[in-house]
Amino acid sequence: ISCSSKKAPRKAKAKDLYVSPLFIGNLRYARSLKPDGIFILSAKYGLLELDSEIEPYNTTLKNMSSAQVKAWADHVLKQLKEQSNLQNDHFIFLAGEKYRKYLVPHLASYEIPLHGMPIGKQLQYLATQTHE
Repeated sequence: ISCSSKKAPRKAKAKDLYVSPLFIGNLRYARSLKPDGIFILSAKYGLLELDSEIEPYNTTLKNMSSAQVKAWADHVLKQLKEQSNLQNDHFIFLAGEKYRKYLVPHLASYEIPLHGMPIGKQLQYLATQTHE
């Protein structure tokens, strides 16, 4: 799940820091899939576990050059290799193109259920999938 710009104003567990409707819907949907693990792709911290305590921040991949995003992705891949098997595990991305672009070429199995949907459609889809 990608991070969001809308955050709580104080240090919190990552799962509680991001407060945008899209992040909340993505997390609810991810949990409904009963995966082995759920991680947040943070523009500042890289790969985050849900219970990681972090401070609010204003870093975004949107303002980064391609080289900076690639360096970020290389860092995330290193973190991901410590948590999973890139060739044998199946990954589900609930994240935009900038967050996925340099990660998916390194994964043998992945899916992007919200691919190509505008935010409103993503929110509708998530609501129907989680019976909100």
